[in-house]
Amino acid sequence: MKYLHTMVRVSDLDASLDFYCNQLGLEELRRMENEAGRFTLVFLAPPGQSEAQVELTHNWDEKGYGEGRNFGHLAYEVDDIYALCEKLQKAGTVINRPPRDGYMAFVRSPDNVSVELLQKNGALPAQEPWASMPNTGHW
Repeated sequence: MKYLHTMVRVSDLDASLDFYCNQLGLEELRRMENEAGRFTLVFLAPPGQSEAQVELTHNWDEKGYGEGRNFGHLAYEVDDIYALCEKLQKAGTVINRPPRDGYMAFVRSPDNVSVELLQKNGALPAQEPWASMPNTGHW
């Protein structure tokens, strides 16, 4: 058995691509548009890691999927959790669970899919403003 991808339904493909690509740093691997079925599939992965794919499914006529909490979350190991959280925050993404411990954070996509960020090679030393930042909402 081989892992292929995780599928996430998205309401606004442009907003989702901005979040996953421009903010998180994933790259688009391929795209399929199906006029008859009225949907677009976009496959993303971290640079150089095509084995860790996320499939964004955009059904053109869908107007919302709710919170998606029954999905769980996506998880990515990151090189510098503080730098990525700062980049996400500057782009307008709420840091729901700040990396107070220097190791783990949670954010949510435009469709409220939880994304867990884990610091590569263990926790970084505690750093402000993250160390004293409270949780916001849920993840």
